[in-house]
Amino acid sequence: MGIDDPETVFQVVVNDEEQYSIWFADRPVPPGWAGVGVTGRKQECLDHIEKVWIDMRPRSLREHAA
Repeated sequence: MGIDDPETVFQVVVNDEEQYSIWFADRPVPPGWAGVGVTGRKQECLDHIEKVWIDMRPRSLREHAA
């Protein structure tokens, strides 16, 4: 199963800077990232990210600008 295989299951992950990505659900999450509890097909995960990641600036930049 690959990244473009429609049967591949992903999970939504987030890093310390509150930046989101998708990762293969059957693999350990890479260091520096954490799962957010959302899994599904690629587009389902991307749709979730689009809903929750409103401000794409890294957390440290948002805090510095505040």
